[in-house]
Amino acid sequence: MNTADIIAAAGADRPVLIAGPTASGKSALALAIAQAAGGVIVNADALQVFANWRVLTARPDAADLARAPHALYGHVPGDAAYSTGHWLREVAALLHGARPIIVGGTGLNFAALTEGLADIPTTPPDVRATADRLIARHGAAALLAELDPATVARIDHANPARIQRAWEVQTTTGRGLAAWQNETPPPLLPIAACLPVLIDAPPAWLTPRIARRFDHMLSQGALDEVRANLPDWSPRRPSARAIGAPDLVAHLTGTLTLDQARAAAITATRQYAKRQRTWFRKRMAGWAVLPGPDVAQEG
Repeated sequence: MNTADIIAAAGADRPVLIAGPTASGKSALALAIAQAAGGVIVNADALQVFANWRVLTARPDAADLARAPHALYGHVPGDAAYSTGHWLREVAALLHGARPIIVGGTGLNFAALTEGLADIPTTPPDVRATADRLIARHGAAALLAELDPATVARIDHANPARIQRAWEVQTTTGRGLAAWQNETPPPLLPIAACLPVLIDAPPAWLTPRIARRFDHMLSQGALDEVRANLPDWSPRRPSARAIGAPDLVAHLTGTLTLDQARAAAITATRQYAKRQRTWFRKRMAGWAVLPGPDVAQEG
């Protein structure tokens, strides 16, 4: 498929889902659809929700916001907790208005939307604080060792945030995360009711784009943005997972040179994109595929 095919298939009212690795051109495609056929662009990225990061998370700028309606961007305080459950509740309120064009690189959000999400009780602050201390002192492996076998078999062992979440659920409820997931309710937006699009971004094409985008972020004030976050910076906040933030903090506090911070951030972005591609291949096999170069040419 190409961009024109997708716009035609979307029509005027069919919900569109756009997933792809970071820097692959998702926002450009969403704008092309919205301008050609209408709709509101809804953020499905776990970090673009935070108010304290605009440049560093590549949130839509003022020019993009003027071209089409946008929702769920930059509306969450940087010191707040925000989960897939929070996102799903907010998206639910947007599904009955203008046609949604839901775009992002957080695969779990799309899975929750199209497959359902278990209604797990909120983690109490004291449990989260205990988890924070344990993972800081002993690493994610210590929490993983306490999980039930079914959950251990299901979660991503390379993702400390997912391990911590599973530990918090088990500690809070006395039941493993897998048991909760087995009782998942019907999805808010079944995949059959949407046009699901996955941008294919091979490493040879994406890698130079990642470097160029980070350099653009630096030229647009990413360092000043990080400097503004320094007074109450905490690596344990969900918003602190913004790629490049820890590296630029290290530069501003004298640990890294700017060149070293830039290199580390670009490497981290490439590694994140690799994890995204792996997840998408496993979970989005039936999605329509749009070549990344096509987005660059037409979007």
